[in-house]
Amino acid sequence: MKEEKLWKVLALDSSGLVASVALVEGDGFENTLRAEYTVNYKKTHSQTLLPMLDEIVKMTEFDLESVDAIAVTAGPGSFTGLRIGSATAKGLGLALQKPLVAVPTLDALAYNLYGVEGLICPLMDARRNQVYTGIYEFRQGRLQRLMEPAAVDIAEVAEKLCAFQRDVIFLGDGVPVYRHRLTEVLLAELTQEGRKHCCAPAHLSRQRAGSAGMLALSYIREGKTETAAEHRPDYFRLSQAERERAAKEQEKKGNPV
Repeated sequence: MKEEKLWKVLALDSSGLVASVALVEGDGFENTLRAEYTVNYKKTHSQTLLPMLDEIVKMTEFDLESVDAIAVTAGPGSFTGLRIGSATAKGLGLALQKPLVAVPTLDALAYNLYGVEGLICPLMDARRNQVYTGIYEFRQGRLQRLMEPAAVDIAEVAEKLCAFQRDVIFLGDGVPVYRHRLTEVLLAELTQEGRKHCCAPAHLSRQRAGSAGMLALSYIREGKTETAAEHRPDYFRLSQAERERAAKEQEKKGNPV
C-alpha cells in the first residue's frame, strides 16, 4: 500500500462568538487532533487568536514552518469575525508561504456531530430575523449537504425539515435565539410524525477549529486549496454599512428602497 503524506494543518475559526485555534495532522488513514484552544468569552477575536496560536505552539513545541496549510472558516458568520480570521490566515499564509484552505463555516459546524444518524441542522444567528443554516447528513462517513447553506427565515428551515420527516439534531448559537419559534413551527409537527428532535450538547454546539481542520485534511487531498492572495471570506450578504450605502445611493437616484 502506498504511503500517504502526513499533512499538518493549522486551523482558525473566528466566524462567531467563539474563537478557536487547532493543530491537526493526518495521512488519509489516521487523523489526529494535536491541540485545540477554544474560548467563548467577550473579548474580540483580534485580541485572542494570535495569543491562542502562540500558546499552542509553545505547548506542543510545534514549528510553524513545518505546517503544510492553514485552514480558516470562510463564512457565513460575523462580518467582523470573518474579516479577522481571514486577515490572520492570509498574514500567516504570506509569511510562511503556505496555501490556505477555505472551509465553509456551516460545514465545519455540522462536522462537530460526525457520524450521528438523522439530519444535522446548524443554526447561526444572522440577525434581522434570519439564520445562516444548511441541512446535512453523514453517508458512509462523509458529510453530505441536503440543503445548501443560506441566510433564511427560521420558518423556511422548519418547512424544509418537515418535508424530510426524519429525526433532526440542532446546534449553533441560533438555537437559543430561535428555540421558541422552532418549538411552535417545527418541533410539534415532527413529534406528530413520530420523529425525534434534540439539541447538541454544549461542548459540541459551537464552532471548533478542530472540526474545520479535520475537514481541511480531506479538502487538501481533493486539491481544494488557494493562495493567501486569492482567499476571500464568503459573507453571504451585504454588511449593514453596505446596505445603508446602497439605500442612500438608491434614494439619490429617486428610487427609495
